[in-house]
Amino acid sequence: MPNSEVRDHLGNGYNFNFGVQVNVTHIIGIEGLYSFNGLGDKRISIPVSPTPSDPGVPTDFFADMNMQYGTGSVIIRAPQGNVKPYGLIGMGVYYRPVRVTTPGVGYVPGYCDPWWYVCYPGGFVPVDNIVGERSSTDFGMNFGGGVSFHTIYAELRYHYIWGPTVNTPGGGTSTQKANGQFLQTTFGIRF
Repeated sequence: MPNSEVRDHLGNGYNFNFGVQVNVTHIIGIEGLYSFNGLGDKRISIPVSPTPSDPGVPTDFFADMNMQYGTGSVIIRAPQGNVKPYGLIGMGVYYRPVRVTTPGVGYVPGYCDPWWYVCYPGGFVPVDNIVGERSSTDFGMNFGGGVSFHTIYAELRYHYIWGPTVNTPGGGTSTQKANGQFLQTTFGIRF
């Protein structure tokens, strides 16, 4: 679930985590974690015209993003009991690619490929025009907590990512930071 300004530009999503935890003591553990987070499409409407002087026609644009990260965290947990609450704090590297597309139409000639199970007589088909595609790899931090019950756990983690500075259009000196914040809820199994 993205927070702050990120929520205005991208949708909610899902995550898949894979990690390893080494317990230094009964209370303290060190965790290494890889996570893939898919964020949903966000639709915006921008007026588009063939020339700068013509009035614009509202046109849909879609932004989608996924995020992959690797973090190292210190875990502090209750030493005993069936239900073990824990807290965590850590740092990591976050990779965030973004793609902006708009719908279009393209012509496809007739084609048949039995290995694809498709025979197409040819004609106009809907396509996505890629308007822009960028990515950024940045440092960030995370903290949160959760509860373990034997091998099952539920966790809530807050992430803050220091993003790049982006120049605003028009050639001015105005800039914006592409910092990211999101709240990650995870339910899973530990082996």
